[in-house]
Amino acid sequence: MEEEQIMTITYHEMRQISKQKARELVRKVLENIGGNVSKTARILQISRKTVRRARDGTLSDYSRRPVKSPRRIDPRFEDLIVFEGKRTGYRAQRLSSFLFQRYGHEFSMYTVKKVLQRNSVKKKPIRTKAKTVRHLYDYEHLSPFREFQLDTKHILDQKALPEDVYNHILHNKLPKYEWNIIDAATRTRFTAYSHNLDSTFGFSFIIMVLLWLRGHNVRDPIHIQTDNGPEFCMGSRKKEKEWNTVFALLDARLSAIPPGAKHLQAIVENSHRKDDECFLSIHPKRCNDTYEFLHKARAVAGYLEYRPPFLRDRHER
Repeated sequence: MEEEQIMTITYHEMRQISKQKARELVRKVLENIGGNVSKTARILQISRKTVRRARDGTLSDYSRRPVKSPRRIDPRFEDLIVFEGKRTGYRAQRLSSFLFQRYGHEFSMYTVKKVLQRNSVKKKPIRTKAKTVRHLYDYEHLSPFREFQLDTKHILDQKALPEDVYNHILHNKLPKYEWNIIDAATRTRFTAYSHNLDSTFGFSFIIMVLLWLRGHNVRDPIHIQTDNGPEFCMGSRKKEKEWNTVFALLDARLSAIPPGAKHLQAIVENSHRKDDECFLSIHPKRCNDTYEFLHKARAVAGYLEYRPPFLRDRHER
């Protein structure tokens, strides 16, 4: 009786440590007593079915996965979500939007989240120096079309674009630069593309936007904020004064941010990320020349006009 009690403790402790070792113990006891199933079950205080399972089956547990899962996502789609999740580093909401734009499949944000968790897909870390959240403008009192942010984007960015899209843009000589000016209050955006980066294009782009605004009955004074890039005033006070002399005829003013203060351009900088996700990483590969590229850019510009219900903000629901 004392021997049986010792064996019982040993078996259950072994079971907690390793199920494989526990079944090896059952096989060993079964072999020592000549293969008697009932006696082995009494010694180890387990059922005869457990003894037969250890004798005839494998040492590892059987899978508890159900034979049929009608509501489970198709394995091909799960592989696609995992692949794009690892490649882009996007989380559920951004990734569901990206998959809808690139492949035309609508996946619930919660389905994508479960797939990423199940496959241990980690988010790419984002480094930031900001410790407190500050608003760039007093949005409650900011009138539409008074404060603008202007910036350019280098489309050929190896860190932002897939390798095949990057090579396609380079090989087919598609536009390499994107010009964006965004209204801080309404997020209305004006976009242009070019093959070269030059201050002549920058000046012309600003004049074109100002004339469009004045032609559409915008009468308030306009302030445009830029960085110190060579496509604008390049930090030159003299050049900035010359430009403002012309802009003053349209009741507008241009100013540059302090060097290194890129956080002051947060609105237009965030639009660059949206362009990478919804347009530049997907559609340029379908364009073979500049005309097709511009036509596709115009078509995709209406992306925000329709978003699946699971991508809408709470206040839109």
